[in-house]
Amino acid sequence: MKHKLSKNKSIKPGDKVFDVVNTLLLVVIFIIILYPLYYIVIASFSDPDLVLTGRIFLLPKGFQLESYKKVFGNGEIMDGYLHTIMYAAVGTCINLAVTLAAGYALSRPDLRGRKGFTLFFVFTMFFGGGTVPTYMLVRNLHLLNTFWAMVIPNAMSVWNLILCRNFFESNIPKELLEVSQIDGCRNDYFFFKIVLPLSKALIAVMVLFYAVWHWNSYMQPLLYLSDRSKYPLQLVLKNILISSQPDASLAGMTDRAEMYKQTEMLKYALVVVSSVPMIVLYPFVQKYFVQGVMVGSVKG
Repeated sequence: MKHKLSKNKSIKPGDKVFDVVNTLLLVVIFIIILYPLYYIVIASFSDPDLVLTGRIFLLPKGFQLESYKKVFGNGEIMDGYLHTIMYAAVGTCINLAVTLAAGYALSRPDLRGRKGFTLFFVFTMFFGGGTVPTYMLVRNLHLLNTFWAMVIPNAMSVWNLILCRNFFESNIPKELLEVSQIDGCRNDYFFFKIVLPLSKALIAVMVLFYAVWHWNSYMQPLLYLSDRSKYPLQLVLKNILISSQPDASLAGMTDRAEMYKQTEMLKYALVVVSSVPMIVLYPFVQKYFVQGVMVGSVKG
């Protein structure tokens, strides 16, 4: 009884007002963020005439699937999906191999020149060669218009490298390494059998970061790929939208209006189609997200 009274006394009226206001603000912010995404979904299933005239608010009207039929009826869409999945899968594996290994190496206090290597990597975050020198490097390596042009040039993000290094420093005790060395454990065995199993949260976060980057990659394939049969989803969608734009010099007013309506109808469906895989992936790694990012960001 005393515990209940003390608990009620500890909650001041000002705290209650703050909680209510804070909750309302969070709800409003949530709606502001969620509604545009929700609107895109309902607009993709609605009559384009109603969408263009602003008569769609909460529920789809004039339900139709024609936009999705046109999207999936285009053979390049499925090819783009397949290519993007391959680029994202292979690229993410390469990113993980390089970033985790380098992050662990930089976290080891017995690594000679550790500070110098770290400064070298950090320097590249602020100063880069630029688009033209990078393109020339990829060309001289004979990677243009190849699968590897999509996964090799950006094999590691320095920001992710720093997250990995900080995570290993904070979560892998030095005593654990010393004990394993006394037992005759080699460095490679310690990394694969002890460090990685203890870093599931970090690995999940890295998978999410790199997979999303590969999935949304646009400039890299635009620069390095010239063969349409190797285009990822983003370039395919761009080409579809451009080809759907009306030409004022060739089409009459009626034709242009119809083409504009069809283009708007495709846009919403394309956004939904291209976003679904990453939306599906996120819930599987969300429980590790805060843990992996926060722990990796604690140290500078």
